[in-house]
Amino acid sequence: MRIGNKDFDVDHKTYIMGILNCTPDSFSDGGKYNDIDRAIKHVEEMIRDGADIIDVGGESTRPGYTIIPDEEEIERVVPVIEKIKANFDIPVSIDTYKSKVADAAVIAGADLVNDIWGCKYDKKIADVIAKRNVACCLMHNRDLEKNPYGNDVMYDVLNDLQESIDIALKAGVAKNKIITDPGIGFGKTLQDNLNVMNNVDWLKELGYPILLGTSKKSMIGLTLDVPKDERVEGTLVTTVMGVMKGCAFIRVHDVLENKRAVVMTEAILSA
Repeated sequence: MRIGNKDFDVDHKTYIMGILNCTPDSFSDGGKYNDIDRAIKHVEEMIRDGADIIDVGGESTRPGYTIIPDEEEIERVVPVIEKIKANFDIPVSIDTYKSKVADAAVIAGADLVNDIWGCKYDKKIADVIAKRNVACCLMHNRDLEKNPYGNDVMYDVLNDLQESIDIALKAGVAKNKIITDPGIGFGKTLQDNLNVMNNVDWLKELGYPILLGTSKKSMIGLTLDVPKDERVEGTLVTTVMGVMKGCAFIRVHDVLENKRAVVMTEAILSA
């Protein structure tokens, strides 16, 4: 799979996507990197630690988050993306579910659109992805109040993701540009999240590379009964499991620790 000017061997390797939140209110690191100089310094650190992609977000999607205007989100992310592309040779992802933000970010240099609603919140985003010929990650999400799960959560996750894939393909997005994400932490109970984590390899049935994003999420906090700054070990367990179950990408805050976990797991599996 090609993202930007880089080729990714999604069938045999697992890559690290480093999180850069240009927000004042993200659950883990809100306010740390919403200054462009601090953001670029953090990108440099993540690349040094082994990041393969940088995922830039301008709106927090923590539970109970506040939707901000497109213009404000664009103002947060575009200068950062431009600065990253000017200073580093690394693919950049834009973490947004809004078509206007995605388009502005891609024009600024983003190589991948990471949509937490899988093209279902703003269906014009699929047209942007197709028109700009960039990669995309379609994440599973669901409004449980309007649309509760049936008896089999994984069955519903796969069906929902197939709907997202169909939207993208109908818009003209190439098959080799699509990544799927099971959406751990979104529209799911703790037990749902554990179930999806345990069966994440089921997404292979869809035929696309899998991205796993569990970093410091409530699934870990609730299971271990620890605050967000004590969830590294729990995250590492999910990363190791993700590699063992064939995930191509792992989206994390702590790049160095997770990169080492990936390399060690791959070394054992290939022995």
